[in-house]
Amino acid sequence: MASSANQQAGLNLSRFSQASELQSRIWFTLGALVVFRLLSHVPLPGIDPKALETLFNTTKGGVLDFFNMFSGGSLERMSLIALGVMPYITASIVVQLGTSLSPTLAALKKEGESGRKKLNQYTRYGTVVLTIIQGYFIAVGLESWGATQGMSAVVEPGMLFRLACVTALLGGTMFLMWLGEQITSRGIGNGISLIIMAGIVSTKRSHRCLKVVVRARCSR
Repeated sequence: MASSANQQAGLNLSRFSQASELQSRIWFTLGALVVFRLLSHVPLPGIDPKALETLFNTTKGGVLDFFNMFSGGSLERMSLIALGVMPYITASIVVQLGTSLSPTLAALKKEGESGRKKLNQYTRYGTVVLTIIQGYFIAVGLESWGATQGMSAVVEPGMLFRLACVTALLGGTMFLMWLGEQITSRGIGNGISLIIMAGIVSTKRSHRCLKVVVRARCSR
């Protein structure tokens, strides 16, 4: 039994070594996810990391932890991809609902590939609008966050910081959206879903939850 299992494993490995396209897709997916994780450590311009860490620790356990988990810790560090792919997901949901409510969008959905491309374009436009709105409110919130505690996470508050913050967040979100599309077409699986999964798995909170589950199973 052991020898047959070893032969089967060797056969599978030999087949995998010959599948050059599959290997390239796997390596591309892994490389894209590494780029995603590296970007989560690039802070927004004009942010004081130490003050931000202190302020974030005072709000642990709230709704920010939930969004921080989906962003892979990017929200806690206020990185370029702090918003993650959430604006894109929200825009996708709005467009999908629109196909059920709007006859124009419903007709586009029935046009096949051309209609799908137009709906995807509307989703991208919606992503840009949502990212700008959310980015502006994040910039304003960062300026006022911690004012009652005598500290600020922003080095120089003002319109220049807000413009830089919105521009950086917009660029980060659009890059993630593009990266997800590249993974879908040149990698393995759905790119957006893989980015979300990589963000959740990489957070410390998910590690603690995994340890609790493992301990609970081992104690049975």
